[in-house]
Amino acid sequence: MEGASKEEKLASVSNLVTVFKNSRSPGAAPRAHRLEAEHHRPGCRPPSPAGPLEKPTVGETLESRPRTVSRRYLSSLKNKLSSGAWRKSCQPGTCPGPGMQEPEEKRIVQELLETEQAYVARLHLLDQVFFQELLKEARSSKAFPEDVVRLIFSNISSIYQFHAQFFLPELQQRLDDWTTTPRIGDVIQKLAPFLKMYSEYVKNFERAIELLATWTDKSLPFQDVLTRIQNSEASGSLTLQHHMLEPVQRIPRYELLLKEYVQKLPAQAPDLADAQKALDMIFSAAQHSNTAITEMERLQELWEVYQRLGLEDDIVDPSNTLLREGPVLKISFRRSGPMERYLFLFNNMLLYCVPRVIQVGAHFQVRTRIDVAGMKVRELTDAEFPHSFLVSGKQRTLELQARSQEEMIAWMQAFQAAIDQIEKRNETFKAAVQSPEGDPQEQELQSEELGLRAPQWVRDKMVTMCMRCREPFNALKRRRHHCRACGYVVCARCSDYRAELKYDSNRPNRVCLDCYTFLTGNVLPEDKEDKRRGILEKGSVAGSEQSLMCSFLQLVGDKWGKSGPRGWCVIPRDDPLVLYVYAAPQDMWAHTSIPLLGYQVTTGSQADPRVFQLQQSGQLYTFKAETEELRGRWVKAMERAASGWSPRGPNDGDLSD
Repeated sequence: MEGASKEEKLASVSNLVTVFKNSRSPGAAPRAHRLEAEHHRPGCRPPSPAGPLEKPTVGETLESRPRTVSRRYLSSLKNKLSSGAWRKSCQPGTCPGPGMQEPEEKRIVQELLETEQAYVARLHLLDQVFFQELLKEARSSKAFPEDVVRLIFSNISSIYQFHAQFFLPELQQRLDDWTTTPRIGDVIQKLAPFLKMYSEYVKNFERAIELLATWTDKSLPFQDVLTRIQNSEASGSLTLQHHMLEPVQRIPRYELLLKEYVQKLPAQAPDLADAQKALDMIFSAAQHSNTAITEMERLQELWEVYQRLGLEDDIVDPSNTLLREGPVLKISFRRSGPMERYLFLFNNMLLYCVPRVIQVGAHFQVRTRIDVAGMKVRELTDAEFPHSFLVSGKQRTLELQARSQEEMIAWMQAFQAAIDQIEKRNETFKAAVQSPEGDPQEQELQSEELGLRAPQWVRDKMVTMCMRCREPFNALKRRRHHCRACGYVVCARCSDYRAELKYDSNRPNRVCLDCYTFLTGNVLPEDKEDKRRGILEKGSVAGSEQSLMCSFLQLVGDKWGKSGPRGWCVIPRDDPLVLYVYAAPQDMWAHTSIPLLGYQVTTGSQADPRVFQLQQSGQLYTFKAETEELRGRWVKAMERAASGWSPRGPNDGDLSD
């Protein structure tokens, strides 16, 4: 009795595989096979063998129309796979068999085999029917490209061959020998690594669905082939999109069935250890597919963001990760009210944008790009602008206002997460150039040997940024290069030098700037003299953080020319006898520098006690502080600098103390 039932099930699967060929024979009429219920109920019996062909009723004709896959269903696919709510397994006792009660673990194996048989039939339909028929039509009619068909079906042929020739026969053989060998863990262990091929199919799935919809609308021969197959008995009145979902759902089904199998095994079962290991391998394959889905979603989201930004060359980078985006208010010292702005925070940069008035193509214009490296973020206590916070970077400092306290906290947490990730990468860089004892690499060439013998190259994966300028690498703008003298991994800008190396027969080789200086004795190449720092090239950011005195001062009189009525004035700690005047605190160049030694400092008239002057040999500079207290500090600081005083150590106070 049991043998007859098994033969009946095998016959039903064979009938499902071959029914498409039968449906194309003369006189054959399409008939709905009601496969959709079996498609969502893997634990129950496969479809029964097809009976005599009958004339379909009006209701069957309406039901036989192909049902399309909604966009909403596709977008929630990942949640459905992880929840497992779609699976309705036959519980023990709900699918009773004749004769003696079988062990529960054997029933699960039987369920695994039955669903595998139905799955192989579905793969046969995808690969040998849909794929081959569309490919044949593309070759004969030239109505649509063959490459489109191959892109739609991805690696479905490899998946079908694996299951039909290896996985299903192994499961069938093991169930036939269950009395002598009651185990499947070893079989799944042997074949589970091949399931990682699903990641390619899953990654291509959304693109395949879009191509399928595009060419169904664009090409009538393409649509005719699909309609003919979808209306056949083999397709069960299901669309190609429904059938293509089956491989995406298959690995989670393996995981659920195997997990149930492990739970039902007795504690002393010989297959327990192998089954648990097989479950771990299936879980790894599922994670591999989930990772592919996540990466596909990340790239799709990134591409949409780049399109909204206008696809600027210096922004588009597939290695970036979008952490947060949204509108904020920019607090401006020029205007009384805040301005609407939009932020895109990536793992390595912040894009400060303004919405375009005419949104044709790009929706936003990038005003400023701020690197996350070196960035700081903190909350501001401003009664006029509540929920405000400060983002300070190398390129610019922004005072921003959120719409609520919760939104401000969310932004600050996103910024801090990006900063922490960059700092962690910097620690990795430091570890790459340190030996286990914390000293510099013992393998590094001594300076006396530089160029005399080939260096030991630092491996690319050991560093994430240039080992000279410490700028991060990326695939488009900053690629990795090796200095042929010291072996460091450096960027193109830091290795844009050539020097003769004795170990390479004195042929010129790419080297970094440090090695070039040592090997040639030149501080800079002759053709790069313009890269030397000018006397005014002194970053005001560094001056503000390491200064003896700094603040805004009004610049009074015609002496200042077109430099503006207001200047950021700094007396640096490392240059304490010079006053640098910048147009803004973030400027990298000072428009004026005044050596203070020998100058006379005088206070202004009683009409405005905030004014003071610097005078020497006909040179007269007039300043105006915002308060009298600030003016007093500046007068005292300049008097001490004019007398030649300089700090003796880092703990010395500012010049106004």
